[in-house]
Amino acid sequence: MGLIVAIWRVVWGIAWRGAAIGALVLAGVIWYFYAQLPEVTDLIDGRARGSVTMLDRNGEVFAWRGETFGGMVTADSVSPYLHDAVVATEDKRFYWHFGISPRGIASAIRINLSEGRGAFEGNGGSTITQQTAKLLCLGVEWDPKVWKSEADYEKDCRQGGMWRKIKEVPFAMAMEAKYSKEEILTIYFNRAYLGAGARGFEAAAQRYFGKSAKDVTLPEAAMLAGLLKAPSTYAPTASMERARNRAAVVIGLMLEQGYITKAEAEDALANPAVLSKAAKQKSGGYFADWVMETTPDYLARDTTEDVIIETTLDQDIQKKAEEALAWIFENKVKAGSKSQAAIVVMSADGAVRAMVGGRDVPNAGDFNRATQALRQTGSTFKPFIYAAAMDLGMSPMDLVEDTPLCIYTAGSGDWCPQNYDKQFKGQITLTQALAESRNIPAVRVSEAVGRDLVKQVATDFGLAQNFADGPALALGVSESTLIDMTGAFAGILNGGSSVTPYGLNALKLKGMDEPLFGAGGGIGERVISEKAAHALTYMMTEVLNSGTGGRARLDDREAAGKTGTTTSARDAWFVGFTADYVVGVWMGYDDNRPLTGVTGGGLPAEIWHEVMVRINEGLPAKPLVKEIPDSTYAPVGTGTGEGAIAAEDVPYFDDPNAPTYDDVYIDPETGESIPVYDGPPPPGAVPEGRVTDAPGKGDLVDQLLDGMLGGNN
Repeated sequence: MGLIVAIWRVVWGIAWRGAAIGALVLAGVIWYFYAQLPEVTDLIDGRARGSVTMLDRNGEVFAWRGETFGGMVTADSVSPYLHDAVVATEDKRFYWHFGISPRGIASAIRINLSEGRGAFEGNGGSTITQQTAKLLCLGVEWDPKVWKSEADYEKDCRQGGMWRKIKEVPFAMAMEAKYSKEEILTIYFNRAYLGAGARGFEAAAQRYFGKSAKDVTLPEAAMLAGLLKAPSTYAPTASMERARNRAAVVIGLMLEQGYITKAEAEDALANPAVLSKAAKQKSGGYFADWVMETTPDYLARDTTEDVIIETTLDQDIQKKAEEALAWIFENKVKAGSKSQAAIVVMSADGAVRAMVGGRDVPNAGDFNRATQALRQTGSTFKPFIYAAAMDLGMSPMDLVEDTPLCIYTAGSGDWCPQNYDKQFKGQITLTQALAESRNIPAVRVSEAVGRDLVKQVATDFGLAQNFADGPALALGVSESTLIDMTGAFAGILNGGSSVTPYGLNALKLKGMDEPLFGAGGGIGERVISEKAAHALTYMMTEVLNSGTGGRARLDDREAAGKTGTTTSARDAWFVGFTADYVVGVWMGYDDNRPLTGVTGGGLPAEIWHEVMVRINEGLPAKPLVKEIPDSTYAPVGTGTGEGAIAAEDVPYFDDPNAPTYDDVYIDPETGESIPVYDGPPPPGAVPEGRVTDAPGKGDLVDQLLDGMLGGNN
């Protein structure tokens, strides 16, 4: 018996001394952490990087990037429902413990072991104080020299295991000693990550519901509190069904713990939370991605500040464009089709009002077919050929030959273009040639005015994308993006000036009134004269009235546009405008395989029509500015060049871009002067020594049409 007592005394002595030493060590560690803890206000915003918030043209938020912090809220200022939902869900003994909950830890160990996990794997039994300690990374701040990225830093901070739990204990107890319960909750409310890039409950309430955390209702508070378990899984933008099921669990806990009445619980379950209009946009769509791409990285992806970007987006137009595309694919396209489409809606100054970069609802960073896909333009390029011709003085009523044509190309021999219908119509007007998208007349006009001039016009309108060098340039074998093509058509609508498409109106730092910089685009320099633009507009109205764009024709207002279909129908386009908006539509497959039974005048024109009908609803119809000027074009002759427009007198083009030719011949039958461009003279024609006033029938442009565009062949 005496031996047992002696052993007990030794064990007890070692135990209490060990416990005393452990308590002293714990107290020392707690004191160390206590001394290191700053004021509550210094712990509110723990982000290492800033965020980008985007506003539409009416000042409403529609997209975010980065981790947003909505501003400081306190445990006293948030909605009482939110306060109680968090406590009921995360730590029902919060007001009764001193940072740790032995009962909670024991319960978590039991659950983990019963589910086949390690004791400290899975459920951690952490109190709100311990979770807050983890959010503060136990006082260790992010250091780029230690961690490669913030993600690595946060992963390290959030790792579980026994050693992490042991370190959490003194830190949590130090927090309990330093701060009040409400101050700990305040830190937690502001630091918790709640999915979709929202840091803190204020940012989450703004992002999901478009309101402050001070104003959320019971079902909204339950949904927000439910995010704490697994933000990515239960985010309502990821799955509304999962979010509502989780919110129902939270409501049950609040009822069980007496925070709400049975009637309140039943009402909340019957009327669950719904997302705000902006949240339904998810990432803000393809438009938001494009704005981020066109904004300097140090103020966008890599910003350390909170940035506010005011944009040109019209959310109503965006919704209508998306609905129009969906309607066409549901009603006019074979079920299961993998074909894709893109839409851009723009004002005449280049301000983008809507952008659909594909059929699927995008995640941030998805491939944007409106801005990133370089595709052959087909006949949508033809207006820029006629733009050059109109600016040189031709008239929409001038004639051109739609007859067989072969052009010798070095290294390839004769190149003989064909019309889409394999037919020839003889002598037709330039207007008919464009309206019916005749290929041979387009080539003749392009060769007449000069390919370099056509390239210059297209480039100045914004289509600088490695143009083809040969005569096939006229048939749209070069590539462009939809947004650039739409911007080029906007230049025609605005009277002949280039535009730079833009989505950013102003960029500010949060809290600042003055923008760091303004709009990133708009109307630029003049490319063709207003008279030429108005003449071209007339020609393009006939595309809808009597040509290939009939399906795009609008019943209540004038419209102009152009169809386009590339080789083997790999791309189909329709781009056009009313007096208010320019809309571009592209359709094709991502893998570049041919479309079946689709041309630019088919489904793309129908999509365009559906978009235009919807976005012009309620707008008064305005006429397009059109005119049919008299032809003033005459080729520059050798020698004096009398009776011709000199290169220096051609608006907006330098001498190297003016058309040139080899010589002038006399037609023996008519006596007319015939200029010859890079080729043999007509049969029987004889060289002319000097050009004087052009004799013979017709106006001056007859010389061009007969000599260069195939007359009397």
